[in-house]
Amino acid sequence: MPNRAAVTAADLNAAAWRFERAPAKVNLGLRVTGKRSDGYHLLDSLVVFASIGDVVALRPTDAAESRLCVRGPFASALSGDATDNLVLQAATAFREAFGGPAVDIILWKHLPVAAGIGGGSADAAAVLRLLQHGKQIPAEAITDLALKLGADMPMCLANAPARIGGIGEALTFLDGIPSVHAVLCNPGVPCSTPAVFKARTGGFSAPADMPDGPLESAHLASITRTFGNDLTAPAIHCAPAINGCLQALERTDGARAHAMSGSGATCFALFETKMAARKAAKTLANAHPDWWVRQARLKGSAKAAWTPPGT
Repeated sequence: MPNRAAVTAADLNAAAWRFERAPAKVNLGLRVTGKRSDGYHLLDSLVVFASIGDVVALRPTDAAESRLCVRGPFASALSGDATDNLVLQAATAFREAFGGPAVDIILWKHLPVAAGIGGGSADAAAVLRLLQHGKQIPAEAITDLALKLGADMPMCLANAPARIGGIGEALTFLDGIPSVHAVLCNPGVPCSTPAVFKARTGGFSAPADMPDGPLESAHLASITRTFGNDLTAPAIHCAPAINGCLQALERTDGARAHAMSGSGATCFALFETKMAARKAAKTLANAHPDWWVRQARLKGSAKAAWTPPGT
């Protein structure tokens, strides 16, 4: 079957496979500061990455073209033509730019699709990190290729806390960002980014003020509250269920701040302790069994251990 890799359990035991994590992106705050003549919006955002996400595996193949197999709880949401998948587009673009063999790719899709947490971009960025491993390719060349694939791609490729400017390509990496416990929740409805921007009304926002130097978790909660997300109202217009998520998170015991990530529909709340976040996630999941609810750690500047989805 074109562009589909037939992968068995025995295949996965082969040493040729290499694995990469594709963490969920969380916008602690997002402001729309302008619009370019080509229609792209200018953003100011504070982005961190979560301890949960998708997983990508890759190996070289003798096939003429790269092939993709999608597994996991959200695989059915990507059941269309595989050539439309950003993961496969990333593999093809890398090969065209830098050479090398075609690859077989397995994507374990644990994150909901069209959810405002960069799932597709994070998956494609993971492929680029795997493909460039061991090759002498300038970082600028990989970043340029990533940006051609999507505005979220450079930040997901970097996979580090950053202040985001431009259309997503201007990254200022931040030291002193602490890890913080969180609960992510999605009401189970996709939210189209173009539709959300189209529904947006009013003017543009000024960039947010942020304190200099190392921060504590309490600072992140305060920044989340004051930074805001300019796309919340238009996203609720497109998917009213988002408002239910925000209200449920606001009522959760111990929530220090709550907001929507990106263009939605995933929302999040920040907590002081892992126990508080775990309790909140359990309460939300029991009250809304049709929602996607996960406890996570939003990773700070220091490299932290990754927690597999579902643990």
